[in-house]
Amino acid sequence: MIKKKQRQLIQTGLLDWYAKHQRDLPWRRTSDPYAIWISEIMLQQTQVATAKPYYKNFLEKFPTVEALAKAPVDDVLKSWEGLGYYSRARNMYRAAIEIVEHHNGQLPQSVEELLKLPGIGPYTAGAIASIAFGLDEPVLDGNVIRVASRLFRIHENPKDASTQKKLWALARDLIPIGEASFFNQALMDLGATICIPKKPHCLVCPLHDVCEARQHNEQDQLPLKIKRPKTPHYDIGVGVVWKGDQFLLVQRPKEGLLGSLWEFPGGEQNEGETLEICVSRHVKEKLGVKIKFNHHITTVKHGFTHFKITVHAFDCKYVSGKPKANGIQDWAWVKFEELDNYALPKATHKVVQCLERSMIIEP
Repeated sequence: MIKKKQRQLIQTGLLDWYAKHQRDLPWRRTSDPYAIWISEIMLQQTQVATAKPYYKNFLEKFPTVEALAKAPVDDVLKSWEGLGYYSRARNMYRAAIEIVEHHNGQLPQSVEELLKLPGIGPYTAGAIASIAFGLDEPVLDGNVIRVASRLFRIHENPKDASTQKKLWALARDLIPIGEASFFNQALMDLGATICIPKKPHCLVCPLHDVCEARQHNEQDQLPLKIKRPKTPHYDIGVGVVWKGDQFLLVQRPKEGLLGSLWEFPGGEQNEGETLEICVSRHVKEKLGVKIKFNHHITTVKHGFTHFKITVHAFDCKYVSGKPKANGIQDWAWVKFEELDNYALPKATHKVVQCLERSMIIEP
């Protein structure tokens, strides 16, 4: 697929560059497959700078796969708090249990077996197999897609199945036998630091002489950019429902968005209803209690991958009814100083921060 001389120039140029310019990252200072796996899961949808402190703290709390498998899932989610995409943490926890129960506490080494674990897709399986176990397996993440699309001047939608197949084949064909670990990491570093999405640093790129996109002055047009549809937006009403010096928190269902995290009760506003009616309706439906409104606390905005929300928070007082879980996993009366015991989504944290600033810690 790739001409022999072109392949050799890419391999040699990239490995020589990586030997001098590789990033000093904490997960590159270990050969422990467990630690490498944790880093790869954290780096999904997360910037390196954000992941670094979480990686260190997570391994201090869960130093082995056995420790992770034995921990309460709420502790795992609390340690993940702020990283987002919480399904990663839940899948990692489930995978840890499987590794302990079915693999004697050792990560399987083959891509085929790794793919059977929750939360591990083709990229993560290839990264673990090559970096942790030295197998000649390719990787294909956003950085590698960008590098390959420019190197080989691919004018196709990188998300199409046929293009993905082509890119995987190119990534595999590029691997120098026995050096997949360094080569894959070099590809990722090149994409992260030189072959960046906008205005790539072509003049200092070790592959500028063999890059077909640069030869045609198309490096800024590739990979092919597909216009995204308009991002949906939803208004969410929530209530900080006080009873004495405690307020209500509800735990989201285990599965789905933000599974098992705790938040203030509320939900999406229906067309035509006021935010106060929205909050009252959701609190009544989910908990079976009546509330009285005091005042508006704050409005915060937050974005997810495929939609955005605006959260409108209200200070409320409990009136009547015995709380019960309906469509939620659990509920709890919580004192302000006890919040550190609960894993909260970012939007809820923003409301809490407003409460702290305003010193609204009593009804």
